Amino acid sequence: MIITFNELRRIKDKLPSGSSQRIADELGLDVETVRNYFGGSHIAKECVGVHFEPGPDGGVVTLDDTVILDVAMRILSEQK
Repeated sequence: MIITFNELRRIKDKLPSGSSQRIADELGLDVETVRNYFGGSHIAKECVGVHFEPGPDGGVVTLDDTVILDVAMRILSEQK
């Protein structure tokens, strides 16, 4: 999946407090891995398939696996 960096950050910014930890717990990941998925630069134990390329609108992000994004979108849908 390809998404702009700014769109990925907008999704992350809409998530309620504690969502990164919730996603990490649900998927059995380190919370720093989840934060890096959304553009953070934390030292993480695991790598996820996220590739950032500079460009307009914050650049382009290629997501090899959308499972973290899928959980984030589900959390957002619960807020409605």
